Amino acid sequence: MELSDDRHMELREIQKLEGHSDRVWNLAWNPDSTSPPMLASCGADKTVRIWQQGTSGSWVCKAVLEDSHTRTVRSCAWSPCGKLLATASFDATTAIWRHISGDFECIATLEGHENEVKSVSWNASGSLLATCSRDKTVWIWEMLPSSEFECVSVLQGHTQDVKMVQWHPFLDILVSVSYDNSIKVWAEDGGGDDWNCVQTIDEISSGHTSTVWALSFNSAGDRMVTCSDDLTLKIWDTSSNLQGMNGDTDSCKLWEDVIASGAGDDTICLFYESKEISDAKPNYKILLKKEKAHEMDINSVQWNPKEPRILASASDDGTIRIWELSEVTR
Repeated sequence: MELSDDRHMELREIQKLEGHSDRVWNLAWNPDSTSPPMLASCGADKTVRIWQQGTSGSWVCKAVLEDSHTRTVRSCAWSPCGKLLATASFDATTAIWRHISGDFECIATLEGHENEVKSVSWNASGSLLATCSRDKTVWIWEMLPSSEFECVSVLQGHTQDVKMVQWHPFLDILVSVSYDNSIKVWAEDGGGDDWNCVQTIDEISSGHTSTVWALSFNSAGDRMVTCSDDLTLKIWDTSSNLQGMNGDTDSCKLWEDVIASGAGDDTICLFYESKEISDAKPNYKILLKKEKAHEMDINSVQWNPKEPRILASASDDGTIRIWELSEVTR
């Protein structure tokens, strides 16, 4: 989605999805290009809801996944093929659901974390799954041919609650962010027997000064954005290594060509890379600010990978909203 400094854009609400009885924590678009558009949502009501777009264009709830978790479902993530859905819960477990012909079956429950699992992420091949927890650890699970999962490494390095894990879009490199204000990069050692922390970014190394809540890569894998309780976004060059670039205000959840951020001020902010160069570094500007996008805190914003102008947001108000980014005719 290429933007110029003289284009005027608006974020238009397409539909509000209601069904969760408590706050909605996380969203995940299904990446399977052969199936109709599908969105998973999870929340404090202990359920996962599967939303699908019909031929009329409207979204409806096609399935409710329940009874596998006994506490809040904090995170959900589709496998790259779109056939498996992982859900992470405050009950210290991660459930794996198989999607076949519209039906969902829980095929595995991953146990081992001492308390709340905060985030779950698949690697590019779908062979590895990462989870992180309030117990300060990151676990890497390998999916076996029998669809069983084996923990192959427990990563210890954070000193506080680990808020999110995210794999690089095509490399087996994992990034984690934490309440300890740091970003850590993990990779397999040369022998392939274990995983090690290969880089730590903290306040001393131009990182964040408070809790790092979330991160996201762009599809090319050469940029990463992180958001923090210090009210900044930081964009990192990951083409060769992680080097700090421009920061900006507010807190974020995910980005594509346009960075979308959602926060406790109930607004959605969109940022884009300006053509203007500042100190030989990319210069990011605010594209628009959608006031009162929800009635309460916004917990997740996710761009649709199939339709780059479609954005979904989830909130403490228990709703999900589908938005379209379009140019304003003047």
